[in-house]
Amino acid sequence: MSAPTRRSLREQTATVDASPSAPAVSASVPPRSARRGPGRVLADALLWLAAISGAACMVLVVVALTANITLIMFRTGSMSPTIPAGSVAVVQSVAASQVQVGDVVTVDREGDLPDTHRITSIAPGASKDERVITMRGDANAADDPYPYSVQTVRVVLFSIPGIATVVVAMGNPYVLGGLTIGATALVIWAFWPRSPKKHGEADESTEADR
Repeated sequence: MSAPTRRSLREQTATVDASPSAPAVSASVPPRSARRGPGRVLADALLWLAAISGAACMVLVVVALTANITLIMFRTGSMSPTIPAGSVAVVQSVAASQVQVGDVVTVDREGDLPDTHRITSIAPGASKDERVITMRGDANAADDPYPYSVQTVRVVLFSIPGIATVVVAMGNPYVLGGLTIGATALVIWAFWPRSPKKHGEADESTEADR
C-alpha cells in the first residue's frame, strides 16, 4: 500500500470537519446588543406613554377649538351633590335657544365670575336669539337674585369631581418646568448612544465559533 499523500490527508481532515458528528456553531445565544435590560424596557414604555398622551392632547385641543369646548372649575358647593366643590366641568358654548329647563349652564357675568347653575325657567328676550333665564344651584333654597338675558350660554356636558387642584397645579410654572425637564431627560437618556464593548470582550456566539 502506498503512503498517504499530503493531498489525501487534507481531504480526510475536511471530511471529518464536515461530518454530522462535528459540533455545530451555537446560534441560539442572541448578540449582546439585542438583549435589553429592564431600564431600556421602562424607558421605551414611558416614551410610548408620552407619545400617546401627546397625541391625545392634540386631538383634544382640536376638538375643543372646533366644538367651542372649555373647562369650568367649581370653587364652591352651590351645585352639590351633583357637582361638588373642587370639580372640573366640560362645557360647550351653544345658542340660548337650544337649552331647556333643567339644563346646567354657565352664564358669563360682566365684572364678576361666571355663574354655573341649573335653569329653572326660560322666557323670550328682546330679540329672536335672546332668552331670559332664571337659575338655581342644586344646594340653594331659592333662585338666583336676578334673571339673566343671554344669547349664548355654556351647557355642562359632564363633570369630574376632585381634579380642580390638579388642573390648577398644571398651570403652575414650577410644575410645568419640572415636567419639561423630566420629559427632556427621558428622551436624552433613551436615545443617548450606548458605549461600545470593551476591548477583549466577546459575545458568547463568538466564543462558540472558536
